Amino acid sequence: MRHQCNRNRLSRPKDQRDALLRSLATELFLHGEIKTTISKAKALRPYAEEIITLAKRGDLHARRLAARSIYDVKTSKFVDRETGEVFTEAQEGKKLIPQTVLRKLFSEIGKQYADRNGGYTRIYHLPPRRGDGVEMALIQLV
Repeated sequence: MRHQCNRNRLSRPKDQRDALLRSLATELFLHGEIKTTISKAKALRPYAEEIITLAKRGDLHARRLAARSIYDVKTSKFVDRETGEVFTEAQEGKKLIPQTVLRKLFSEIGKQYADRNGGYTRIYHLPPRRGDGVEMALIQLV
């Protein structure tokens, strides 16, 4: 039976809903906060918190599961392969690799929430959007 299993469907088919949540989570981890509608923010919260829990685990299987849930786009920064330092531009004589959202998730965000048991995101209500009057929200990492 399917009683009481309604989730946030966001008026989209499953493939479009998955792509939407995946792109919203990627942008949330990339920028730290995003402005979106309240319903999208409420749907994104458990999705993003599950990915952060995987980042806290930090093993290879968790990394592969998280890679399925976000787009691994490059940021504008570089990471030193030996030390893990983050640079904004390429340095001479160092082995630098481009920083991606997945690397940032596991190296920075996962360590940031290592001692926290859930509640990694916060939703603020914003004034309605001017064009169509839909309720807006700001979702950010705590």
